[in-house]
Amino acid sequence: MRAESIRLFHTLEHPCGYFRERIARNLVIDPLAEPQRQIYDQALVRGFRRAGGHIYRPHCQGCQACLASRVPCNSVQLSRSQTRCWKRNGDLELRVCKAQVCDEYLALYRHYLGTRHVGGGMDDPSEEDFSRFLLASWSDTRLLELRLHGKLLALAVTDVSPHGLSAVYTCFDPAYGKRGLGTYAILCQLELARQWRLPHLYLGFWISGHPKMDYKRHFVPLELLVNGTWQTLNSAGPRKNAG
Repeated sequence: MRAESIRLFHTLEHPCGYFRERIARNLVIDPLAEPQRQIYDQALVRGFRRAGGHIYRPHCQGCQACLASRVPCNSVQLSRSQTRCWKRNGDLELRVCKAQVCDEYLALYRHYLGTRHVGGGMDDPSEEDFSRFLLASWSDTRLLELRLHGKLLALAVTDVSPHGLSAVYTCFDPAYGKRGLGTYAILCQLELARQWRLPHLYLGFWISGHPKMDYKRHFVPLELLVNGTWQTLNSAGPRKNAG
């Protein structure tokens, strides 16, 4: 991806979703640039992420807290709790499906948001909201269903790239929260990446010390994009939130 041939735009400043006292803004790749899929494949390793049809990364003035993160699939080291999670959910059926919207997916998505993210600004999403946030016409996206005796318990949205899988979003039935379905969805994506001979699973952005991001550091080795170079979390060190 050459910066001189692809236009980049700053979004307007908006409240930060992680620190109430901070203002955020993103750097977005021109959504009219073609071909978006090839651009995305290259942008992924440069710290960008997809939200709907937009490819972006945080670009906040005076703050560099958000670091792109990924896990090398062939060298991941599962902890005891992750191993227990994998075994505990061994009765679930994994189905890899094409990207689409259906009543079953939308019902699970609504239930998850209404239970786990009350007042988060995404209450009672429509079919259009689901598509606009999670899907993109140009992206090679798969929906991973986790089912128990046919009942849909979790849905993980993941993008397929030559550089790896990118975990876009996961929602699950809160009634089955003790299963650790969020963790299990990541473990399934790691396993699929290995089967498909893809090198990494991209986990979005990581913020040192932030409770919403803490689960990512338990996937070892976690690699972070620091000053343009991918480094393991140990060598990158605990980065303080600038600001």
